[in-house]
Amino acid sequence: MAIFAIAVTFLFSFWLPFLYTISWILSVVFFFLILMDAATLFSKPGVTAKRLVPEKLSNSDHNPVLVQVQNNFNFKTEIELIDELPVQFQKRDFQKVLLVKGRESAKYEYSLRPVERGEYHFGKLNLYISTPLKLVKKRLVFDGDQEVKVYPSFIQMRKYDFMAIDNRLRQPGLKKIRRIGHTQEFEQIKEYVPGDDVRSINWKATAKQAGLMVNQYQEEKAQPVFSVIDTGRVMKMPFEGLSLLDYAINSTLAFSNVALQKKDKTGLLYFSNEATKIIPSSSKKTQLNIILETLYKIKTEYLDSDFGLLFAWVKKKINQRSLLMIYTNFEHMNGLNRNLPYLKALAKQHVVVVIFFENTELEKVISRKADNLPNIAHQTIAEDFSFEKRLMAKKMHQNGIQTVLTKPEDLTMNTINKYLEIKARGLL
Repeated sequence: MAIFAIAVTFLFSFWLPFLYTISWILSVVFFFLILMDAATLFSKPGVTAKRLVPEKLSNSDHNPVLVQVQNNFNFKTEIELIDELPVQFQKRDFQKVLLVKGRESAKYEYSLRPVERGEYHFGKLNLYISTPLKLVKKRLVFDGDQEVKVYPSFIQMRKYDFMAIDNRLRQPGLKKIRRIGHTQEFEQIKEYVPGDDVRSINWKATAKQAGLMVNQYQEEKAQPVFSVIDTGRVMKMPFEGLSLLDYAINSTLAFSNVALQKKDKTGLLYFSNEATKIIPSSSKKTQLNIILETLYKIKTEYLDSDFGLLFAWVKKKINQRSLLMIYTNFEHMNGLNRNLPYLKALAKQHVVVVIFFENTELEKVISRKADNLPNIAHQTIAEDFSFEKRLMAKKMHQNGIQTVLTKPEDLTMNTINKYLEIKARGLL
């Protein structure tokens, strides 16, 4: 703007000669202002900044990143902040302008939501600073090349971990089923109420009290529970930017944590068309960290998974009756029929729960109003696919296989519900 004003003054000096001298005076003043502005900015560092990133990021969650800026000048400084985010986010327009008073600091927080696991590399933290004159900008660079690993959703795990410790599980849609059973896990002696099993009457305690007293038991603990993850091509399907495999991995971590809190032994098994990988079940404190590190490294294969191989490995490696939570997906009845014999064979020796997914995109098509023939055809096909999913769940149930048909975003909640139901009913 200043240069434009001086240029216009020189232009009009062609007709008004006295403006010629004024134009040169303005030019000299403007030149000295630039020198003074540059000398002020470059005389000392003036501004320092630091990017604070968590040691590890949680996949599919919003992770906070904090930028701290300190203004060491005695005047208000305008700071243009440009952070070079990891390439996975594909965000090239990150820019924030801060006004920081003299001798004061400022904080700017933003969040990142990764949708895939792995290593993320932050680039340089660029600051462009200027004085109130805004004639010169100085570029400062901080915190170059920071590496952060994105792990399965430990934020989701901590949420359900808190509810498991709290022993209430009050999350909407999440229920806790309590079972009074006749196992060897003694809980307490209480007064008899109509409906209690008379076989549980404690006659010694009854003799000391004025009324009948009964023994109360709780479900057995330290039972083996395995999360079985299909890493075949069917798990590559994305919903809201996250693949079904990553939904399953996040759910496995949260579910394993809850099972450990319930004193059960948890393990992990994942398979595709080749050799199956297995982590033996254990209730040790280090087990959750072992599962976390293993889940971090799991990748999706692009071939059909071999359920026959899964059956062979389970028969060879898991000798005790266990709960198998199998995360997979079937899009049509033929895929289920091809693998149903292996699932039935597993169900004879273990408690098998097949967890597969509703196609939420189809539900959107079904819910839309069809106003022409092509849309009616699309809606009819979508309803047929959706109905076939429910038929698959019914068919597995008829063959003694527990099922969970869930939306991807509700996976963790429904998985934990099913686990609590099985424990409460004493099926394991």
